[in-house]
Amino acid sequence: MSAADDPRALDARILAAVAAYKLDDDAFLALAHDLLAYQLRRNTPYANYARATGFDVSRPLLAVEEIPAVPAAAFKEARLATFPPEETAAWFETSGTTRGRSGRHEFQTTALYEAALLASFDRMLLMDGARLRYLNLVPDARVRPHSSLGHMMAVVTRERGDGAGAWYLHGDPGSADELVLDVEVLVRDVARARHDGAAVFLATTAFALVALLDGLAERGIDLPLPPGSRIMETGGFKGRTRVVERATLYTETSTRLGVPIEAIVAEYGMTELSSQYYDSFATRARIEPRVKVAPPWLRAVVVDAEGRPVPKGVVGAIRHIDLANRGSVIAIETEDLGALVDDGLVLLGREQGAELRGCSLDAESLLARRV
Repeated sequence: MSAADDPRALDARILAAVAAYKLDDDAFLALAHDLLAYQLRRNTPYANYARATGFDVSRPLLAVEEIPAVPAAAFKEARLATFPPEETAAWFETSGTTRGRSGRHEFQTTALYEAALLASFDRMLLMDGARLRYLNLVPDARVRPHSSLGHMMAVVTRERGDGAGAWYLHGDPGSADELVLDVEVLVRDVARARHDGAAVFLATTAFALVALLDGLAERGIDLPLPPGSRIMETGGFKGRTRVVERATLYTETSTRLGVPIEAIVAEYGMTELSSQYYDSFATRARIEPRVKVAPPWLRAVVVDAEGRPVPKGVVGAIRHIDLANRGSVIAIETEDLGALVDDGLVLLGREQGAELRGCSLDAESLLARRV
């Protein structure tokens, strides 16, 4: 096997960039060129799609904007992988929609995913090296093994936690309608953390956070977290049954949970990606607008309706170029709208008519069911 066709060689290069947490434009383009060539040789549906877009697979890659980006919905239509099915080490289910369809993002190894996850998480949420207690309002990976968010927080809880982490979404893993948020147990565990002097990390989707706040309001109580605690919120604010403004959600969260606004950090990711964006340090003191920043091996490109890149400050659809997606597709086109600015990416919502998707859909039913 030549070096160009050896996945281990590519993985080693990507892991080196992750470990260094540094990749300049030239190095990014060189690695993207080699990864794209590898994927076009190994991933037939992606190669066919690239040719259909007019991409010339025989010429050198001159800019990341040239990389053919597969629509996220394509994961529901084809197996997008560079390896045979029997070599699948793990797979995550892409979010269901109003039509009930979902897809799979398959991984030949989880090493890249987990290395990229922890490298970003450490720098963006554990800047002080704190060993926190992880209280997770996200799907439990032991019950929902194909939830990317559940797997993400299982890895973090195991590798960065104090050994007393817990999960508070329970119910039938096959039905979002049966998910229940156990508010009473969470209240008890926060009290135990205060007694132990342990700062906590609350990982939550937007809808699960709303469900928690509603549950506390119904009980007429606040739930002050121990000093040094922090919250990671992921997922959108708009669902099929309710809209919650960011300012309202963050203000009430800060009040009821006793954490400063800057300790509430939004994560932005997708099942179809292997890497995540986080709120920049410079914009956390305000609720909005916040700027999302990517790790060095992840880049965003914003395009117009014809797929042409637009200048900074201009709103368009977001494409993600993720070098950690070695086993699937390097570039994903989303229905999310945003604009690039000097410091990162500003998210502005979803395209009109786009399908409902994202982590928050898993927890929407919690608004009606709490214990």
